[in-house]
Amino acid sequence: MKPVESRFTPEQVMQWLHEVPDPEIPVISVVDLGIVRDVRFEDARCIVTITPTYSGCPAMREIEQDIRSVLGGRGLNEVHVERVLSPAWTTDWMSEKGREALRRYGIAPPMERAVDLSGILRRADPPVPCPQCGSTHTRLISRFGSTACKALYRCQGCGEPFDYFKAH
Repeated sequence: MKPVESRFTPEQVMQWLHEVPDPEIPVISVVDLGIVRDVRFEDARCIVTITPTYSGCPAMREIEQDIRSVLGGRGLNEVHVERVLSPAWTTDWMSEKGREALRRYGIAPPMERAVDLSGILRRADPPVPCPQCGSTHTRLISRFGSTACKALYRCQGCGEPFDYFKAH
């Protein structure tokens, strides 16, 4: 029997991980969300490194189980999911495909932050465009939306409320 590392590659595993949806936002994969940091093999063991969107993310256990399930279905039975908290996850790690999936789902994707590295506000935050109609005439309703990583906005153009995936 061939060793695992000659049958599978990290690139194959990464492609398979695109099948693992985020449990809170099922239209985006954990890869496109940017939480899958690395895939490597140590002997017969596949190690998938992930960084949660924030350290208290309640979906991490389910994500780990889903990763093991998808990879087990592909013949990888020795899978270890490693959580790494540093460096902290950032919305910069989201793929463009993921951002577009959020928009189509009705969630405004994260925008560039108006804060420099020292934490000093450089300019006013740009308006958050409505994912329904595209209007930038929107206003913040609550700093927390359906999950801690989102804020609740309302569009003044079409009147619809929507979540904004906060940049961080």
